[in-house]
Amino acid sequence: MADQSYRIFGQERNTRQKTHQEFANDVLIGLSQPLKWLPSKYIYDREGSRLFREITGLPEYYLTRAELGLLQEKRDHICRMVSDREFNLIELGCGDGIKTSILLEGFRKERSEFHFFPIDISEDAISGLVADIRQRFPGLDTRGLVSEYFEGLYWLASQNQRRNLVLFLGSNIGNFTPIKAGVFLSSLWRALNDGDLVFIGFDLKKDIRMMIKAYNDSLGITEAFNKNLLKRINRELGGNFDPDQFDFYATYDVVEGAIQSYLISRKKQVVFIDELKWQFNLRPSEPIHTESSYKYTVEDIEEMAGKNNFMLVENFFDSDRHFVDSLWRVVK
Repeated sequence: MADQSYRIFGQERNTRQKTHQEFANDVLIGLSQPLKWLPSKYIYDREGSRLFREITGLPEYYLTRAELGLLQEKRDHICRMVSDREFNLIELGCGDGIKTSILLEGFRKERSEFHFFPIDISEDAISGLVADIRQRFPGLDTRGLVSEYFEGLYWLASQNQRRNLVLFLGSNIGNFTPIKAGVFLSSLWRALNDGDLVFIGFDLKKDIRMMIKAYNDSLGITEAFNKNLLKRINRELGGNFDPDQFDFYATYDVVEGAIQSYLISRKKQVVFIDELKWQFNLRPSEPIHTESSYKYTVEDIEEMAGKNNFMLVENFFDSDRHFVDSLWRVVK
């Protein structure tokens, strides 16, 4: 353990080295496909996270404002529903802590007895969030877990018999394909106990022009955000991508129900990645898929909960019904 504020799992296998190797493997696999792709999770290094914070403040990007609004408006009701006894508040993934702090303030107001455990694979993200939360909420039992989500959840389940409330805020579930979302939710169900709760965010289907605009901002920050993935490959894997030779394009796939984001080669290119000892040929106008952002109907959400053995307790909408945070209970 680096200090008493967070616990690091997998020291024996060197978490940083493991993550780096997974990055290299995923790049090799993705760029070797007929339709090239790169996993969106690798956009979120320090620079990518900074750019994403900029995106959330853009006028076109409604998602963060919508969820913040619903949490501020519904906070007291949400907190009263889930704080009838001592519990672990567990957050999957480390954001900037703004949305989480709304709930933390609500639980403190309700005099709830709870313990806060953010889980993230990034030690830097965990240490930063824990330090910030401890400063803003002195006396709150906050301990970060540097681990894969389910590794951390299983460890928590073995430590005590308290009920768990898992936060998966934002629209993170939307970055999974339907099949992968099902795998994630079924794994989440297995890692939790009967009666545990999940509070999960979904971006709802709405006017297509509004959704597309959110991913094609006028300042080009979303473009820079996606191109950051190429810069990270250059920096960490010895690639020679020229980001200026790619155009960013995002569109809504009405069949998939998702915003699909691409980097499109402006010309014939040969990209060499030193760590992979491999070169990749790109044709003029050839796309590299960088991100999927799935959108949902209320019926989709109800079906997802039921298929994965959760009981939908209540949906909390923003005032425009653009976004929903859905409260589910584990049934075993």
